[in-house]
Amino acid sequence: MGCGSCSTGGGCTPAGCKSNGACLTNGCSKLDVYDWLSHMDMPANYKPFQIVEIKFKGSRKDFYLNQDNIYLEAGELVAVETATGGYDIGHVSLTGELVRMQMTKRHVKEADVAKKIYRKATEADVNKWKLAKDLEWETMHKARTLALQLNLSMKLSDVDYQGDKTKATFYYTAEGRVDFRELIKKMAEQFRIRIEMRQIGMRQEASRLGGIGSCGRELCCSTWLTDFKTVSTAAARYQNLSLNTLKLAGQCGKLKCCLNYELDTYMDALKHIPDNVNILKTERGDARLQKTDIFKRLMWFSLPGEEAWLPIKASRVKEIQKMNREGIIPPDLGEPVEIVTPVAKALDYENVVGQDSLTRLDERSRNRNKNKNKKGGQGDGRPQQQSGGNQQRGDQQARQQNQQPKQQNQQRQGGQQPQQNRGGQPQQQGGGNQQGGNQQPRQQQNRPQGQQPRQPNPQQPKAEGAAPLAEGAQQAQQPRDPNAPERNSNNKRRNKNRNKNRNNNNGNANSNEAGA
Repeated sequence: MGCGSCSTGGGCTPAGCKSNGACLTNGCSKLDVYDWLSHMDMPANYKPFQIVEIKFKGSRKDFYLNQDNIYLEAGELVAVETATGGYDIGHVSLTGELVRMQMTKRHVKEADVAKKIYRKATEADVNKWKLAKDLEWETMHKARTLALQLNLSMKLSDVDYQGDKTKATFYYTAEGRVDFRELIKKMAEQFRIRIEMRQIGMRQEASRLGGIGSCGRELCCSTWLTDFKTVSTAAARYQNLSLNTLKLAGQCGKLKCCLNYELDTYMDALKHIPDNVNILKTERGDARLQKTDIFKRLMWFSLPGEEAWLPIKASRVKEIQKMNREGIIPPDLGEPVEIVTPVAKALDYENVVGQDSLTRLDERSRNRNKNKNKKGGQGDGRPQQQSGGNQQRGDQQARQQNQQPKQQNQQRQGGQQPQQNRGGQPQQQGGGNQQGGNQQPRQQQNRPQGQQPRQPNPQQPKAEGAAPLAEGAQQAQQPRDPNAPERNSNNKRRNKNRNKNRNNNNGNANSNEAGA
């Protein structure tokens, strides 16, 4: 938003508001004056005021004489005369009768204005002026390096090149006098220009550099404030502000200029507040002053043995103070003032989804985590029990189906070859053991942790095992309990594969016995 004449850099015309520098936002409008006579028609025999106000980089302004009666408007670039020779480039900030009022305000006489306006800035003048402005940043840093090498207790804050690129003005701050003669020699040798050193105060430095204050607005000294009045800590005491230097000091390191803005209002209000009333004597004890509301004219006192503060009007405090001077001690402070707390404004809409709560998103995420934990705990217990029950039923059915063909083969071969059947029985048991050994890891993987594999009983005879198998087959044919958990499809597939493998192994064992 800033133009080339201010510290922000950039072009003359702001890119945002399109008002050609006439707005009051920043940059071009720094210390600007609103021309309220610009849209008014002047008389026919009116002669325009020949003195024009010109604005340069930062907050520097000066008055120049327009002898040639050049038609000028606010914001135009002009070439003006300088006190040391050459010319400078600046912006027209004010013309007409308002210049006369500004001169009266600054106590400048018309006869004292001697510098002239040469011409409107040409394209060559503008290009040369822009090149000079581009060198300011690099020149300032090199000058700071030279000052550090010479161990000078000074701070270079800004550099201002003249429009014809023949002179540079260095602004610095220091606590005392600085002997910078050697510094000027070295800077003149390096930069090949005329050097001028100008010492400024802390507040002038802040006004030239600009910035944002603690209130969130631009600094007053860089936008509209021109005269800097002294500010003392008494202004903070009168306004009941805490004497904290970090809060009372501005960017310049001095007390804030805004402490004086409302000081007169506080001084008028303090006329109704009694002085030296730190303690009031009553029959209930000495009442001590805790705080004061200047504009409401209320004073809070605390009695011994009571925690609550009593708000008393300033007029009543004056009466008690007068009674104490006369030696009269009142029974109490009087009736305290009832302080009405403001009622919270009712919302014109319904808080449907809790949009008024700042932690509404945190509460939702907590509820989701709780639901996930509940579901996770249920899922860890129930599916395991179901799978365990399905595995147990599947194993029983597989054993029953595998043992039924064994009994049939034994009944068929029992009458024809009893010896071979006896001799072949260890082979059949050995094959069954190998098969059980191969399938035991798979069954252990599918069983739950608490269930152990079922071990066969070698002492139990084959013939006696037919009855319990028949009972098991009858139990398998019984109707299924509707309250029992559903069987898993994966367990069904595993049981079918086991049955096929066992049938194939039994068939191979029977063929081996018949061949023997």
